[in-house]
Amino acid sequence: MSTNVEKEAGSTEPVKDTNQPETPVAEVKKKREYKDFGHEEEKATHAKVDMSEIQLRAEDLYDKDKVDLETIVVDDVFKLLQCTEAGLDSAEATRRIELFGPNRLEAEESNPFLQFLGFMWNPLSWVMEAAALVAIVVSNGEGMPPDWEDFIGIVLLLFINSTIGFYEEHNAGNAVKALMDSLAPKAKVRRDGSWSEIESAILVPGDMISFKIGDIVPADCRLIEAVNISIDQAALTGESLPQSKKVGDQCFSGSTCKQGEAEGVVISTGANTFFGRAASLVGQDDDSTGHLQKILAQIGSFCLIVIGTFIIAEIFCLYAGFRYHYRRGINDILVLLIGGIPIAMPTVLSVTLAVGAQQLAKYKAIVTRITAIEELAAVTILCSDKTGTLTTNKLTIDKTTLKTYGPFSPDDVILLAAYASRTENQDAIDACIVNAIGDTSRARAGIKLLDFKPFNPVDKRTEITYREESSGKLKRVTKGMTGIIIELCTRNKNEDLENRLEADVEEFAARGLRALAIAYEELDGDDHEAEGNGFELIGLLSIFDPPREDTKQTIDDAMALGVRVKMVTGDQLAIAKETGRRLGLGDHMYPAKVLKDGPEPGGRFNTLDEMILDADGFAGVFPEHKYEIVKRLQGLGHLCAMTGDGANDAPALARANVGIAVEGATDAARGAADIVLTEPGLSTIVHAIRGSRVIFQRMRNYSIYACAVTIRIVVCFSILAFAFKFDFPPFMVLVIALLNDGTIMTLSVDRVLPSSTPDSWNLAEIFAYAIAYGFYLTLSTIALVAICIRTEWFHRKFGVTFSQGNFSAALDHNDPKLHTIVYLQVAIISQALIFITRSHGWFFMERPSVALFLAFCLAQLISSIIAAYGDWGFTDIEPIEGGWIGIVWVWDIVWFAPMDLIKFAMKATIIKWLRERHETAVQLETKQAASGVPITRTQSRAASLHESLYSNRVSFLRRAANKVGFRQKVSVKPEELRRFSSIQAAQTGSVLARHPSRPAA
Repeated sequence: MSTNVEKEAGSTEPVKDTNQPETPVAEVKKKREYKDFGHEEEKATHAKVDMSEIQLRAEDLYDKDKVDLETIVVDDVFKLLQCTEAGLDSAEATRRIELFGPNRLEAEESNPFLQFLGFMWNPLSWVMEAAALVAIVVSNGEGMPPDWEDFIGIVLLLFINSTIGFYEEHNAGNAVKALMDSLAPKAKVRRDGSWSEIESAILVPGDMISFKIGDIVPADCRLIEAVNISIDQAALTGESLPQSKKVGDQCFSGSTCKQGEAEGVVISTGANTFFGRAASLVGQDDDSTGHLQKILAQIGSFCLIVIGTFIIAEIFCLYAGFRYHYRRGINDILVLLIGGIPIAMPTVLSVTLAVGAQQLAKYKAIVTRITAIEELAAVTILCSDKTGTLTTNKLTIDKTTLKTYGPFSPDDVILLAAYASRTENQDAIDACIVNAIGDTSRARAGIKLLDFKPFNPVDKRTEITYREESSGKLKRVTKGMTGIIIELCTRNKNEDLENRLEADVEEFAARGLRALAIAYEELDGDDHEAEGNGFELIGLLSIFDPPREDTKQTIDDAMALGVRVKMVTGDQLAIAKETGRRLGLGDHMYPAKVLKDGPEPGGRFNTLDEMILDADGFAGVFPEHKYEIVKRLQGLGHLCAMTGDGANDAPALARANVGIAVEGATDAARGAADIVLTEPGLSTIVHAIRGSRVIFQRMRNYSIYACAVTIRIVVCFSILAFAFKFDFPPFMVLVIALLNDGTIMTLSVDRVLPSSTPDSWNLAEIFAYAIAYGFYLTLSTIALVAICIRTEWFHRKFGVTFSQGNFSAALDHNDPKLHTIVYLQVAIISQALIFITRSHGWFFMERPSVALFLAFCLAQLISSIIAAYGDWGFTDIEPIEGGWIGIVWVWDIVWFAPMDLIKFAMKATIIKWLRERHETAVQLETKQAASGVPITRTQSRAASLHESLYSNRVSFLRRAANKVGFRQKVSVKPEELRRFSSIQAAQTGSVLARHPSRPAA
């Protein structure tokens, strides 16, 4: 193995960068300049302070007269941190946890009691709370006691809704937390003199940690041992290439070990790491007013406007017109306040989303932002990674396409390539080549390894020098990028060979294959470091990442759902196009540079937005390109979902309407995402889209129902008061609301059909349906009351009577039995409305869930029992005989039957017109955006505040991106990184000096 660690060590070859364009000689020379990119040798110094007395302030840490921050030796770090290479003992580690806190960025913890009260903090609840005050304070007059019954009923209704919402939120939060905890990163640490694996959250400054290839560095540390180590810290510092590290260097939390092994001493944890400091510098982007909150605000405003209008009308009509007494008018106003407010709306929608999140978990999709479910249902474009999502992310050698250029057979070429590969500590390329020979032991059988140069990001090749045991000859094999290898081949390189190689590479690229060149030379003598007789190009391997078996069908399913899939990949354009053709995505793909340069003058596209919308995908993209693609698609009016897996994907994931962290994503990507997948592949995403549309339909059905019931109660009882001076008991409205809420909660598990196109909240449609249903139900009640008051028809036909044996309610428009009749009629047909709103066709053709049907039957049984036996003086009702109960049921069935016809008539007329108008507006906006005319939407501070009051109550997990703060790249010079590392060590030492422990044994 080569000992030239500092110059040869580098990153294992990333999967996405294995096939670069052929590199000319000048470019190779330029790239070789990177060999000098690294750490300059500096003479180590000591901190010029008394280690036992150090108590520096932050500003003092930059004073080089006290501490030379750039070159503190590791020995001084051990003194500052009061530790040794043997690590800490358990007792000291526990003490330091209390001193420094856990090694994580703390999530906001909500107070359960305040969380519970939060369900009562929105305008809809405020109206109910105002109604409670009216019942207990304002109603206290005219020698009558306060309306305790209505007050207790209102408070009970509020608490029941809050309890149900809190319970579902708590359960969903615990379920998601458990799943996220199962993804918690681990760290290898030396404690009590032995190595063990612990959760990285309990690391403390002074711990000795170890990490190897593929591991994420769990905390900021200084290296005390480094073997061929290379660290990718691009996510933190913006450095494009992995950095070689040596003893004494610093490594930062969140960076990835790409090669080698290392041990280090932890100097900083949690919010004090570079990662944590960068988070606080970059800032947060907390979208406190989400899409669903805006919808809730508009629906709530609609209900409040309806209620407010009729309350004002009642005040003028009842007091000024009818000269009502104070208390009588208050009771009528209470009916509108209590019955008109859809108090359960925030709870029902929250419960629906919470239950939906648990259902999506069955498809291995963890929802970390609950309102993302509603937005996922409306997604029109899905931007998907290729590697690991559309493909298997398992590289394979395609033996059928292997090219040879010398006397070696294809099997010999693969065997020689295996010689030039690592047999342990492998990267993906080495692993697939060694596995291609079948018996992996053959990669070192029959040869004696003399020297091996691993892949590094500068030379872009590996090289082995070995002695062939059968002949005793020294031989050398190298494999790597085609442009690099062909420049080394002095023996057989000529124009014909280069042309042939170029054609073969282009053929591979056109078929979505990566090319890897193999060259061979022999050495004279026994000096394995001597020059050979010149490399000879002997073969070209094709490496490909095959599509997943289910990907094509999944993409077809997504397109059938109206979701267009765009591929976003870091691979070459030709590879992206071939993969797109195989999967049925299309091959209208463009390199990422078009996002900067724009469309070609005179081409088919006038603007960059047109090109992005037309594209089937983009190749050669970096995380910043993903962000730009999402931003522009959103500007065109689309709701976008974006997949990602790396820390640098966090800005795009956070920007997207729905950010999706794919299986195996980093902590930063999972933190920024709204949905975290725990299984690979695109099928999980499509399952989640279909599931979210089911959940959306449930919410839409309830919204139509809630608005219709508001109109039905407010308009109905206002007209009854105006026309007949009918005063309905407020307590009975509470009973109706309580039974309605209990039934409607089961909508969260209702059986509905998902839409075949992306869903959207067309509130004009919802309000139009609500007005139509509300007025129709109002008419059904007014007609019944009018017959009861104006005629004796029911007595003549069925022999039923009112209080005191009256044949009609003409003598007393507020007959207690008439109150009971109206209560039963309103309770039955109002709840039955849900069967109309939940169906797209005839209500009996779409079977409801068992839970909804049983809840409806139970509620109607209770309503009928109350009507038959309820004799509560304070409610001003009396029991009615079975004849009246039968009449009401038949009456409601007769009025219920034509309601499907109303739905169909609305669809054919008003709803059709509204949709056409909406589509025209969307097309106009799209044209404006595509032509470069910005679409500006302004919003008043009052409107924004109003929407924030409807903040969705199922907000148990804040997106970690808001804490992590990956909203831009943090660029820091290497010397500044070393300075920062020393600052951390000194600050930690200062804390320990103020809290000394017993001396180490």
